[in-house]
Amino acid sequence: MARRDTAGRDTAGTVAFITGGASGIGAALSEALAAGAADVWIADRQVDVAEGLAQRLRAGGATAHAVALDVRDAAAFDAAVAETVRVSGRLDYLFNNAGIGIGGEVDALTLEDWTDIIDVNLRGVVHGVAAAYPRMIAQGSGHIVNTASMAGLITTSAQAGYSATKHAVVALSKTLRVEAAAHGVRVSVLCPGVVRTPILSGGEYGRNRTLSRENLISLGEALRPIEPDQFATAALRGVLRNQAIIVVPKWWKALWYLERLSPTLSMRTAAVALKRTREVASAPGQ
Repeated sequence: MARRDTAGRDTAGTVAFITGGASGIGAALSEALAAGAADVWIADRQVDVAEGLAQRLRAGGATAHAVALDVRDAAAFDAAVAETVRVSGRLDYLFNNAGIGIGGEVDALTLEDWTDIIDVNLRGVVHGVAAAYPRMIAQGSGHIVNTASMAGLITTSAQAGYSATKHAVVALSKTLRVEAAAHGVRVSVLCPGVVRTPILSGGEYGRNRTLSRENLISLGEALRPIEPDQFATAALRGVLRNQAIIVVPKWWKALWYLERLSPTLSMRTAAVALKRTREVASAPGQ
C-alpha cells in the first residue's frame, strides 16, 4: 500500500535515492519505499549487498536498482544522481543516510578518526546536496532527507566526533529547508535514538576507542533500541508530513526538550552517562 500524507501525496511512482541503502536504516528505508511503489535506487559501498537487496525487491514486484557509491567521492555521487535522473526521469527523494560511528573520549580520538567521520557523515551529506539540490530546483520539486541522530540534538558523552558531525547535519538541514522552500524543495532531518544497526555493534561501520564491542552492544541495548523497519515506518510518516526534524522513537524527544529547556542540566545528564561509560570501560576483564 502506498504511504500517503495529509495532503494526499504518496510515494507511488516517485523516485528515491538512498545512500547507505544496503543495510541498517538504509535497507529498511529502501524496503519501505519499495513497498510504497517507489522507484528505489540503493546506493552503497557494498554493491554486492545492495544488488542482493535490489534483486529481492524486484522479485516482489518492486522497481529497484543497485548503485556502487562511496559518498566521500563527490564526482561519483554526482554521476550516480545524474544516472538516476537519466534513467528514471526525475529525482523525488534523496535520503542522505550513509554514516559511520566513531566513539571515544576526545583524548582517545586520532586525527584519522576525525577525518574519517567528517568525510563520511558531513562531507558525504554535502556531496549529496550538491548533486541533488540543483536538479530538484530545476524540476521545481523534491525532498532531501538527511539522517542525523539524537546526538545532533543533545549533549552527548564519549562521542564528540560523531556528535559534532550530526549537529552539523542538523544545522545544514534546517538552513537548507528555509532556503529550499522558495524552489519547491522540501528538506527534513532524521534524528534516530538508538536503532539496532551495524553502527551499534561496531565493525566496519563503527569503532570505539573506549569500549569493547561487547560493552558497546550492552550499553546500546540498555537504551531500548528499535528495529530498523520500525524506524523506517515512523520516519517515512514524518517525511510525508514534511516535518522538519523527525525524532524516532518519540520518547527521545524528552531529552531534546531537556536540552532546549536547560542546557546545563542536559550536560549534567551527559556527565552521568560518561561516568557510567568509564565504569564499564575500566571494569576488570574489559
